[in-house]
Amino acid sequence: MDDHHSPSATSTLSELQSGALSVTDYTTRLLDRINKREPQIHAWAYLNNDAALSEAAIIDGVPTFNAPILTSQDATAVRLLREAGALIIGKTTTTQFASTTTGGPTVNPHSPPGKAHTPGGSSSGSAAAVADGHVPLALGTQTGGSIVRPASFCGVYGYKPTWGMVSTEGMARYSTTCDTVGFFARSVEDLELVASVFQPLAAIMGSASSPREVFPPGSGTKVALLKTHVWTDLDNSTPNLERAWLETRDRLIRAGYEPVEVSLPSEFAAMTTYHANILAHEAVAQFWTFYTNPEHRKHLDRVIVDGVEKGLQLSRSPETMREAYDGVTKLRTLWDEWAKVWDVIVTPSTRDCAPRGLEWTGDACFNAMWTALGAPCVACRGWWVGGEGG
Repeated sequence: MDDHHSPSATSTLSELQSGALSVTDYTTRLLDRINKREPQIHAWAYLNNDAALSEAAIIDGVPTFNAPILTSQDATAVRLLREAGALIIGKTTTTQFASTTTGGPTVNPHSPPGKAHTPGGSSSGSAAAVADGHVPLALGTQTGGSIVRPASFCGVYGYKPTWGMVSTEGMARYSTTCDTVGFFARSVEDLELVASVFQPLAAIMGSASSPREVFPPGSGTKVALLKTHVWTDLDNSTPNLERAWLETRDRLIRAGYEPVEVSLPSEFAAMTTYHANILAHEAVAQFWTFYTNPEHRKHLDRVIVDGVEKGLQLSRSPETMREAYDGVTKLRTLWDEWAKVWDVIVTPSTRDCAPRGLEWTGDACFNAMWTALGAPCVACRGWWVGGEGG
């Protein structure tokens, strides 16, 4: 993809504020790009060109770039973005209820010709749209690995904030314990820009207008290269993962850091099971009305049906659910104690490149634990490690 088609949100904001660019002109550029590429990428579930241009014209007429349009119909996160002057282009694709690994029509923009690869999921369209230059920023949600994984597959930055930092009010729920709203961008500065809209994120991440190097080389920065229990649980060797891991270590060393390879206490190995049981248990509450309605149930993805039925079984085992919820609570405390020793913790986003085909959005095995812990994660743009992945 030619970056000429995809200026950053930070640089675009400067042009808008200086008057060098109007919101209408910028929106027209984005729509031209989308209309050109959408037949190949399929990133959008809903797009109304006329509505986007009409909203852009309204924002152009507000000197403060503050346009709370249609706020009564928006999720809280979207409302806050609109009030900050953001233009909402449309609705990107997602898997059913953002809850399954069954792929949709969206194609990874980095796919070789004639060989479609998944963009990941569930926030498939958001990651693909940012990667292909349709928009500089997009929202997504993560309950397992739905921000980190597609960001990695599509080669963009993905930020899953600490659980509860961004309101989930107004969005379709899956798990009250794990659902988290996050962002996709093509630069760290753009992540800071969108995060600054959400307090208290702005106070934590700082001003987007003055990006800074928080942990410079040679400053005694403590960098952990963390191998979790997932590495030993993998069914077979993943040479791309091993190669990327070694390259990560070498790059950090060349940059002047002294990374240390570490592992977590053995108690964390139970987190994958805890996460799966909690999702199944909470799926019953979220999907019960669809599951019990024969007309609706026939349209439910098999993953959702299986999750509800597993949750019903778990409801007969209160000891198992007590262990899961209490276990996550204890491990969150243990994680806080363990992690505070390190300035930076590096761990894989995915087990491999984006799988070929659109039927499956990939494995979230490296993501689920961090979601259950409520820990913040940033998927960083990496490098090509071979294969046919994104």
